[in-house]
Parts: sequence; structure tokens; C-alpha cells
Amino acid sequence: MRSLRNEIIPILSETMLRLEIGEPDWLDLIGNATDLSHGDIALPCHSLSKILRKSPNEIADDISSDLNLRLLDIATTSSINGFVNFKATNSWLSDRVSIINSDFKLGVEIEDKKTIIIDYSSPNVAKRMHVGHLRSTVIGDALARILTYKGHQVIGENHIGDWGTPFGMLIEHFLECDHIDVGDIDLTDFYKDARYKFDNSEDFANRSRERVVKLQSKESETIELWKELVDISLLHFNEVYRMLNVLLNDDNLAGESIYDELLPEVVQRLDDQGLIVESNGAMVVFPEGWVNRENEPLPLIIRKGDGGYNYATSDLACIINRVEKIGGTEFLYVVGAEQSQHFDMVFQVARQANFMDNSIKSVHIPFGLVVGTDGKKLASRDGEAISLKDLLEESIIRADKSILEKNPGMKESERKEISKMIGIGSVKYADLSVDRNKNYVFDWDKMLSFDGNTAPYLQYAHARICSIFRKASIYKDSFENTEIQITNVNEASLCRVLIRFSESIDDAINNYAPHRLAVYLHKLAQEFASFYENCPVLVYDSESTMNNRLALCSLTARTLSTGLNLLGIDSPERM
Repeated sequence: MRSLRNEIIPILSETMLRLEIGEPDWLDLIGNATDLSHGDIALPCHSLSKILRKSPNEIADDISSDLNLRLLDIATTSSINGFVNFKATNSWLSDRVSIINSDFKLGVEIEDKKTIIIDYSSPNVAKRMHVGHLRSTVIGDALARILTYKGHQVIGENHIGDWGTPFGMLIEHFLECDHIDVGDIDLTDFYKDARYKFDNSEDFANRSRERVVKLQSKESETIELWKELVDISLLHFNEVYRMLNVLLNDDNLAGESIYDELLPEVVQRLDDQGLIVESNGAMVVFPEGWVNRENEPLPLIIRKGDGGYNYATSDLACIINRVEKIGGTEFLYVVGAEQSQHFDMVFQVARQANFMDNSIKSVHIPFGLVVGTDGKKLASRDGEAISLKDLLEESIIRADKSILEKNPGMKESERKEISKMIGIGSVKYADLSVDRNKNYVFDWDKMLSFDGNTAPYLQYAHARICSIFRKASIYKDSFENTEIQITNVNEASLCRVLIRFSESIDDAINNYAPHRLAVYLHKLAQEFASFYENCPVLVYDSESTMNNRLALCSLTARTLSTGLNLLGIDSPERM
């Protein structure tokens, strides 16, 4: 659907041609106005002064005067402090919001389909998921949902750590836990206990090393034990994923184990390209332009001196698999910021070795840390990483307490269901509403508040709209094809936000930034609150006014619900 900017540009281009201003000098200047009280779109004229040898104010006046005769019912213009401001007319807004109201995609246009593989979450087998896995999991899930909504084939891959030398000690420890029921194994202590034995028992350490050899040679008994260990971990992973309401399941597993047989081929292909160099007994690649602090060439280790493979080898094997077997055209890696150099080097080597060409887009999507209110990395009292399952359960308990205080008459079964929606939604939204590049502060009181930029605030806005329709005994979805006629400034303000839903989706995709969508949803909820305060909805003495406003309420609820769903957050109809 054409935006206001796109409607204005053909008309504006005639004016600029008349003023002898070339398109390269002005086209990129026109964009959303920073001060919405002046207009929706703005054209700053300051850089045009050198071309026309006039002041920005004079240029803005000339452009505005010329345009007002030709924009007709699209927009009005004003000249303020060297800016030409364009304000959409109520007629144009009515047309656009009516089109969106009749569109099940809410004005979001489907893009040419790409096969996009998103690598996210990536916990380690035999360890509980902790709060450090939260950001990768919810950011990756939100991007998967948003990109799917735009029409792409999105494949989520959960690159779990399920292979390598630590599994020797883990399997040996697992054997010694044989008398314990599988369901009673506590992953919190499992890895620590295995590591303690390895570090303090020479006999256990020797047996662990022997077990690694058996694992790598695919000895049947060892493989069976390994599979059991993986399955125990998957029970825990899937429980957390269900609580978080993310899309990941066993079909998305792409553990390091599945690439094991491809690792020698990676080495061979690199060697065939003349890229492998032996360095201190290891096989490495020196990607061009990378140096260490001593200004010496920086290696990407492919095979260590002891014959073991490195993470880079596994990631290169992933790329080969994703290009040649899956047919991916875009690879997204939602992994912590500390891995930026690693991925830059891996991508460069993959291109040098022709594992992927320039038609394939590969992007590392970094993110900051979750920190406590003291500004330090979030951890338990004993310094250990906080269990993600425990954190989510705590959030549900706190949400339940809050709802009980606000609505003591609610049925317990309904309250429990809504508590889960709010508790989980609060944790996810607190993460997704913050620029992923920044650390964010985990603050229970703030994230569970019904005020401010929080999930409960948005969820309550949706529930309040639903209550309007319940009160009037009117079916909310019956207004989806209603033509909307804007009659006052409050309706117009709400419409201005509603028609920017598609823009917020594109903004989130272009920057791999779910928080751009979250910012939009918060703005929409705020604008609806202002509309609801100033515009009575159930105006029974004016059917046209009531239907218009009910249609706006319905469209707002759909937009909030759709947007929250794209962030992986539920929208309760009662709160």
C-alpha cells in the first residue's frame, strides 16, 4: 500500500523540477516528521540553500506555496523554520485506514519469498537453560515470526552443543547415575558433578578420555548412552520453550553432532583452495586483513594440534549444509556480541572458499547482557547463572499475585491462565522492547507494571478494547470491512499510528530489531488511551459515529494482538 511519502513524491518532484533542484539533492531528505504536531512528513531545506542561494525559510515557503495548489485532498503543507511539513488530510487518512481495516495483513505487503535460516537459542546438552539463553531465544523467535509474516520461508535452527570432548566425562558420570530415575536427574548439578569428578579423580578422567574415543568412533553402546543424555536435556529444553511460547521444537534441532561427519570435508575443501596453513601443529586459515595486537596475521583455527576440530570448523560445515542441502538464501545468527569477530572471520573464510557466494546474505545479530538492578550480570546469590525455568515460574507467580489484588473476584482457572500470559509476556517484552545491542536491566517491578512501556500495559489496552464490545454485546470482528470516516482530531491521531503498522514491521526487519515493533505498539496503546478518553465510543444516538469508533477500536485490537503475537506474546481478552 502506498504511503503518504510515496503519494507526495511524484507531485513534489514537479515542484522541484520547476525550481531546478535535481532529485539526488532532495529525495533522500524527505521522511517522517520529528514533530508530529507540525505534520506527518517533513522536507528539510537547509542543504538546498547552497544550490538555490536562498535561505531555508525562503525555499520552504516557495515549495509549500507551489504544492498547496496541487496536493488536493492528499495533504496540506506548511513552512516552519526551513522545513516543509506535509500533514495528511482526514480524507486521505480515512481511505488508507479503511483499506487496512479490510486487509487481513493490516496493510503489510508480502515480499518476494526468501529461504531464511535463523540460528538461535543454542543451549548445551546436560546443562539447564539459564537466563543467558533468554535473549537469543526470544529475539530469534520474534524475528522468525516477523519474517514469516512478511511471506518468507523461515527455518529456525537450534544449534545445540551436543558433541565434543566434554561428553566423555558426561557419559561416564551418567553411567554412575544409573541407579537414579532419569526424571530425577537435576541438570543444575549434573555438569558440575561430572566436572568435579574429572578434575579430582584420575581414574574417572582416564575413563572419560577413553569414552571420547568410543564416542567419536560411534561405538554403539556409547552412542546409545549419548542419545539418552541428549533426550533428558531435550525434555528440559522443550519444557522451557513451551513456557516461553517460542516456535522451537525437536524439528528445529541442528546439534553439533549432525555436522561431525562433514568436518573432515571442510578441511579438505579449504586445503583444495590453498587456504590451509600449518601453524604450531594446528591447521589454520589466515583471512586477509585480520591481525592480532602485535600486528601479526590472526588465524582462524580449523583443526587443533591434538586433531580436534574447532567451533569455526563446525560453523563452516553449517554454511555448507545450509547452502547445498537446505538452499538457504539468508543466514541470521542471533548470538551474543562477544562472538562478533568469530562470525566475521567465519563468513570471510566461507566466501574465500566459495562455500557461499555474494547472493547469500549472512548476518550476525548480536545482543547485550541481561543485568540486575545493580548493573552487574544477572546471577543468583551464589553467583551461578539463574535457571531460566525458575525465572519464568517466578514471573508467573508474581503476575498471579498482582491480578489477584486487582481482580479478586476472577475465577481461579481464568486467573491462572491470564497470569501465565502476563508473567511470560512481561519477561519477553522487557527484553524485546530494548535495543538488542544494549544491556537491559531486569527489574521485576518495572516489567510487571501496568504503567509504562511494558507487556501488561499493552495487554491491558487490548483487554480494555475487548471489554467495550462485551459491554455492548457486539461481535468485535464484525467491523473488519467497515469503511471508516474520520471526523475529529483524536480519531485522526489514532489513524496516523494505525497506518504505520506496516512501516514498523519493515523497520524491525531492516534493522533486525524487534524493539522497533515494540516501540510502535506502545505508541499505539498510548494513542488509543487518548482517543478513548476524548471520544465516547458507544454513542447510541449516532449510529454512524458509533460504528466508526467501534471499527477503530476493532482495528486497534487486531493491530495490538497481531503485533504482540509477532513478538511471541499473548493478548488476553480479560484482565
